[in-house]
Amino acid sequence: MTANLTGRTIDAVVFDIGGVLLDWSPTYLYAELIPDEEQRSHFLTNVVSPAWNHKQDEGRPWAEAIEELSSLHPEHAEWIAAYDSGWLKMIKGVFADTAEVLTEVQALGLPTYALTNFSGDKWEVAKEAFPILTRFDGEIVSGVEQTAKPGEKIYRILIDRFGLDPARTFYTDDMQYNVDGARTVGLDAELFTGAADLRTELRARGLAV
Repeated sequence: MTANLTGRTIDAVVFDIGGVLLDWSPTYLYAELIPDEEQRSHFLTNVVSPAWNHKQDEGRPWAEAIEELSSLHPEHAEWIAAYDSGWLKMIKGVFADTAEVLTEVQALGLPTYALTNFSGDKWEVAKEAFPILTRFDGEIVSGVEQTAKPGEKIYRILIDRFGLDPARTFYTDDMQYNVDGARTVGLDAELFTGAADLRTELRARGLAV
C-alpha cells in the first residue's frame, strides 16, 4: 500500500550509482597491482584516465578500448587489461546507509530510478554482484544509451522514457557537473555528500525517511 505522502513536492527519486550507492574506485584494484603510489597515480591519471574510461561509459566496447590503449602503452599492457578483467575489484561494496535511504523511499511507494554513467557490460556484471541494483523501477545507463552525463540528452531520455515531471523528480549525484546538467533540464537535483544529507534533502521535500 502506498503511504500517505500529502505535502510532498516530489513524485520520484533518481540515484546516481558510483559514489552514491556503490563504493567504486580504480584505486581499489590498482593498489594491489601497482604498490608504488606515485607510479599508480601516474598510471590512473595519464594512461587509464577518467577520460579514457568515459568512452566506455559512452558505449565503446571494452575489447576495442583495451587493444587501442595497449598499442599506445605496450609496456603497461597487463595493467591496462586488468581494468577490464579485474573491474569488479574496483567496487568495495554497497554504501549501506544510502541503501537504507533507497529502501525507505521505496517503502513509501515512490518510484525510484538509476541514472548512471556506466559501461553496459559492466552494469550487468554489477547487477549480478549487487542485487540491490535490480530493485529500481527503471534504469538509464549511459553505455546502453550511447550518451553520458552531463550531456543534456541522457537526462531527456530519463524524463521521456518514464514520463517524469522534472520539477517533481529529485536527483542526486556525487559530481557537481552532473547535478548542474540535471538542473538544466529542470530536475530537482542536489549534490550527494552522504546519506545523512540525502535524507535531510528528502525530508525537506516531504518524504518521511
